[in-house]
Parts: sequence; structure tokens; C-alpha cells
Amino acid sequence: MKIKILCTLLLALLLASCGEYNKILKSRDAELKYTYAKKYFDEKKYGRTTTLLDEILSTYTGSSKEQEILFLMAQAYFYDKDYTTATQYYTRYYNKFPKGDYTELARFNAAYGLYLDSPDARLDQTSTIKGIQEFQSFLEYFPQSEKAPEAQDLMFKLQEKLSYKEFLAARLYFNLGLYMGNNYEACIVTSREALKNYPFSEFSEEFQILIVRSRYELAYYSIEEKKPTRYRELMDEHFNYKNMFPSGKYLKESERYYRQALKALGQEVDQVTNEAVQQELSK
Repeated sequence: MKIKILCTLLLALLLASCGEYNKILKSRDAELKYTYAKKYFDEKKYGRTTTLLDEILSTYTGSSKEQEILFLMAQAYFYDKDYTTATQYYTRYYNKFPKGDYTELARFNAAYGLYLDSPDARLDQTSTIKGIQEFQSFLEYFPQSEKAPEAQDLMFKLQEKLSYKEFLAARLYFNLGLYMGNNYEACIVTSREALKNYPFSEFSEEFQILIVRSRYELAYYSIEEKKPTRYRELMDEHFNYKNMFPSGKYLKESERYYRQALKALGQEVDQVTNEAVQQELSK
């Protein structure tokens, strides 16, 4: 009986609430709608907030309240986790009010929403790229902001996601090998670009060892006349790896490829070492 009474009371409250909202929605009083939009925002009823504000936005265009309404709409969409729409309104706000009261937060939240909306690395990274651009813009406009360190950190995380996506692509190319084309070359190109674009990535060592491995496979499967050149390219990449990661976790593997290259070229380790020393001295 108590549960039945409680359910009845809750239903009555719900109907009363819906009745109030519908009444406000039908009203032509823009100020009343604005007051209730703020009330619903405080109550975390963000759908109602955006609906009411959308109806009155054009009424206040050009007035002092326009920037407040735009920002409140962006905030409502943001807290409702519709980050794409929120970013659109944040962007609209700071473009129209570059020195507005909420411009700093609008620029940060525009970027942060895209950060939260950034998908798995295996998916399309359009929002990730746009998020990086928004963070860069925020740091450019507000380098002394208290949110600047956070913006920098979040931007690096988005860049790392792009780096990881490139690593997945490079690794796939390597695993495909010579299947339906020369995927080792594609692996090398992808890895080189990633090292150039993301020099501080945690995947830097992975990219360089993929280049070494690809050079070895290319040399091993080459026709005889191309083997000498490709084994020398492998040796160059081994030294690149060794210089970049002198205590790298793949150092023994890279050295193994290097020794195999020496053997294929009919050279001894000491001979090559002496030649390298002489080259350095002659510079």
C-alpha cells in the first residue's frame, strides 16, 4: 500500500512538472523562458534548457543577453555529453565575442569536449585532430591561463593517440610484408613520418625498430643485384636505432640484423668498425 501511494505521488509530481514545462514552452514571454531555462539548468534538466534557449536566442540577438544565452546553451549541451553540439556553440560564442566574459572557458571547453569525444585510435580521428587544433588555439590566446598546463597535457594525449594510430598502421604494413605489394616500404614511410610528426611519442622506439626490421626483410628478399644496397641501408638504420636508443629494449635484435648484414656483404665486424672510425676522423 505504501509503495502504491509513493508511486502515485511521484506520478503526480511528474505530471505537474511536465505541465509546467509545457506551459512555459507554449508561452510567448521570452524573459519567462529565459528564467526557466536557467532554472532547468540548475536542476540538470539540460534538454529542457537547450530547447527553451533555442526558441529565444534570435529574440536576444544583438542584446547584452546574447552571449549569456549562447554560453549557457553550450554548457547545457556539454553537461548533457553532446560534445559535438557543445563545441559548435562554444566556437560560435568565442568567434562572436572574442573578448567576452566567458571566452577563456569557452575556448578551453570547446577543446575539452573534443578530447572527451575522441574515439578509439582504430576509428576516424577527425575530432582528435580538431581537438588538438582547439587546444593549440587556447594556448595561443591564453598562454598564462591557469588551465594552460592542463590544456598542454590533454593536447599531448591526443597527439599520442594519433601516434598510436600510426603505429597500428605501420605494424599492419610490416605484418602484411610482401602480400599484394611491397608493404615493407609502406611500413618504413609510415614510421618515418610518425617519428617526424611525433618525436616525443612513447612509440618512437617501436617505429625505429619497425624500420630496421623492414629494411632487413627488404634486403633478404631482394634480387641479388639490390642486396648490397639494401643491406647497407639496414646497417644505417641499425646505427640510427642505436644512437636514438643506446639502451633500447630491441638493441640485441637490431644488432643481430646488423651482423647478418655484415655476413651477407662478406665483411667482418672489426673491418666495418675500423672503416667507421676512419670516416669519423676524416670529417
